[in-house]
Amino acid sequence: MDTWNRTPDHTPPPPSLVYATIRRRAIDLGRSNDRRTRRELRDDPARPAWFESETEMTGMRDLLESGMKDLHDDQREVVILRVWSGLTFEEIGTALDISPNTAASRYRYGIEALRKTLKPLLV
Repeated sequence: MDTWNRTPDHTPPPPSLVYATIRRRAIDLGRSNDRRTRRELRDDPARPAWFESETEMTGMRDLLESGMKDLHDDQREVVILRVWSGLTFEEIGTALDISPNTAASRYRYGIEALRKTLKPLLV
C-alpha cells in the first residue's frame, strides 16, 4: 500500500500492481502463520524438543537416509556438497564442472524431493 501512495499525481495503481501486492502479502501471511505454528508446537512445554525418544530419532534418520538414497546421483552430490560441505553454488559448479545455475537447480530439486519424503515428519 505504501508503494501505491508514491505516485506523484495520486492516480490509482494499475491492476497488475494491486494483484501482485495482494498476492505477495497473502504469501507472506501464510508463511508467517506456518512459522508461528511450527514455533508454538516446538516450544510446547508438554513436549520439550530435547525429549525425543530414540525410536523417533531412528525413524527420522532412516527416512532421511532413504530420501538421500532415492535422490538422483547428480542431485545427491550437490545436496551433500551444499549442506554438509558448505560450498557455494559457484564452488560446486567449479568442482563438478557445471554452471552455478545448474548446481542451484539440482539442489532445489533435491531438497524438494527430500521434503516430500520427510513430509510425514514435518506435520
